[in-house]
Amino acid sequence: MPNTYKHRSGDRRDGRLLRSLPAQESFTPYFMKNREGSCLLCDEDFDVTEADRCLKEEQANGYENIGFLHFFIAAYIRCLTMLPGLNRFIVGRRIFARNEIEIVLTVKRSAAIENSDAKVKVLFDASDTIFDVYRKINEKVEELKSEDVSGTLEDVIESFRRAPRFFLRLVFLALRFLDYFGILPQSMAERSLYHASLQIIDAGALNASPVFVQTGNFGTLPFTLCFGEKHHVFEMEQSGLVTDTKHIVCKAVVDGRLVDARYYAQFLGAMRYIFAHPEILERSPSRIVEDVG
Repeated sequence: MPNTYKHRSGDRRDGRLLRSLPAQESFTPYFMKNREGSCLLCDEDFDVTEADRCLKEEQANGYENIGFLHFFIAAYIRCLTMLPGLNRFIVGRRIFARNEIEIVLTVKRSAAIENSDAKVKVLFDASDTIFDVYRKINEKVEELKSEDVSGTLEDVIESFRRAPRFFLRLVFLALRFLDYFGILPQSMAERSLYHASLQIIDAGALNASPVFVQTGNFGTLPFTLCFGEKHHVFEMEQSGLVTDTKHIVCKAVVDGRLVDARYYAQFLGAMRYIFAHPEILERSPSRIVEDVG
């Protein structure tokens, strides 16, 4: 959000209403009512040879365990500085520009304990470098280690699971109503994993292939991204020499109502450029583009 922007009628706590969109785009949420029925599927194979080399250098420089999860997040944040429309969301048939960059990811509470994975939401800034991403994720992991396990979000959900079904339906109806009008309690929205800019899944850490992950229709999550493990691809150059390159397959599900398909094509092009020039992520962006008014 621009620093000089003042809250206006129609804005939400987590986003500002986009008032200058073309009429056709403003009416899109009425024609296409939910995210699952409006999603676009993106399947991309990124050449990560240069990024892999850069990450290995940083590991040698003391950034232990820095990997492609950090790189993908930093690359996504950098793309937002050029393509802010990727950080929009739709609620109540209206299109909003999100105020923050909130990313949901899975982290491990303890390397010594099996099944200690936890989904968390981490807040980032548009000016963050890959080193800032690395630091903030590590801080979140340390926060989880010191957190009272009995008070985690998973335990709260588990207690609700035992409630009668008709009661749960009423609860979710009430939550949808509050979210529709932008009056969901802020403490609940801050902890909700369904109110975020992006959900990212590192399937490669499980030695698994990436899959398309649905965004769901509750909350404001418009974008899910899942990437697999690194693999070798042998490519022939114009000179006839065969080179060994490293690739990662990535699958994404995005809300097709936020921007048009060309905009997402620009995003993929920007990601490819960043993977080819990974040093970009080591410094803050020189310019941050704001979304339309």
